[in-house]
Amino acid sequence: MIPGFADRRRFNDLSEQEILALAISSEEDDARIYRAYADKLRPEYPASAAVFDGMAVEENEHRRRLIDLHVARFGDVIPLIRREHVAGFYARRPVWLVENLGLERIRDEATRMERDAQRFYELAASHARDAATRKLLGDLAAAEAGHSDKAASLAATHLDGDAKSTEESAAYRQFVLTWVQPGLAGLMDGSVSTLAPIFAVAFATQDTWTTFLVGLAASVGAGISMGFTEAASDDGKISGRGSPYKRGLAAGVMTTIGGLGHALPYLITDFWTATSVALIVVVVELWAIAWIQNKYMQTPWGRAIFQVVLGGALVFAAGALIGSG
Repeated sequence: MIPGFADRRRFNDLSEQEILALAISSEEDDARIYRAYADKLRPEYPASAAVFDGMAVEENEHRRRLIDLHVARFGDVIPLIRREHVAGFYARRPVWLVENLGLERIRDEATRMERDAQRFYELAASHARDAATRKLLGDLAAAEAGHSDKAASLAATHLDGDAKSTEESAAYRQFVLTWVQPGLAGLMDGSVSTLAPIFAVAFATQDTWTTFLVGLAASVGAGISMGFTEAASDDGKISGRGSPYKRGLAAGVMTTIGGLGHALPYLITDFWTATSVALIVVVVELWAIAWIQNKYMQTPWGRAIFQVVLGGALVFAAGALIGSG
């Protein structure tokens, strides 16, 4: 028997009072989530924070109405029952998991929250046999649908065209500074700087396994170094570049990927086949770097390709000449 699941109640076994208590606790939790989102967004996205403040107020109002209904039907003592006590009940993702994923992710999560609740109540109402229970669940489904309408109304009030455009521009800029810029630097460093040692060893030994080991060591070592360097160079508070841990992760992972791209082909035992595949991978890597520069950094195609191809060609030539000598 799986621990934690055996003690859960089935929704069909809940009484009308317990269903009402579950709805009350769910509204309380959602209000807290919306307030947490508002606090997270307020410094950089005040208009969106106002939307979530309004949604939290709406959740509290529905909670108050549900409590009034409970008092009228069952008295003052509300049973302690929460989502995690009911098998199959919709769950909420932890706030910390969502709030670190950006403005649009938070907006999408809020929409999902309202739709999940609405669908669950509608499905539960369709399976209820008791007329009073069916009516109660239908009312809750209608309330959740009303939440979506209210959210749209609040967004229209607080997020006019200029405010939304400003916030989206700020969110895009933050994404570029926190993830794209360090990731691009890592990809360039991993793809270009490891060309010389990998191809120098390749042409010097013509041993594919030795070349792979050197490439693996160079890629992982460069990734670790680049990651720590990026994380330690700037805490992001003054520059506004975001969390140093996120930037370090982006730089470190992309550096390692950039180096491994042309090291992995040397798992092929035939030297010239492995080298040919590695050269094709290098071309793909350099094209990807140029594409990222053009898309996210607004670097003109011609200049991006020239910089990347020239740099890559010089480093490759250096490695090949040193290895051949």
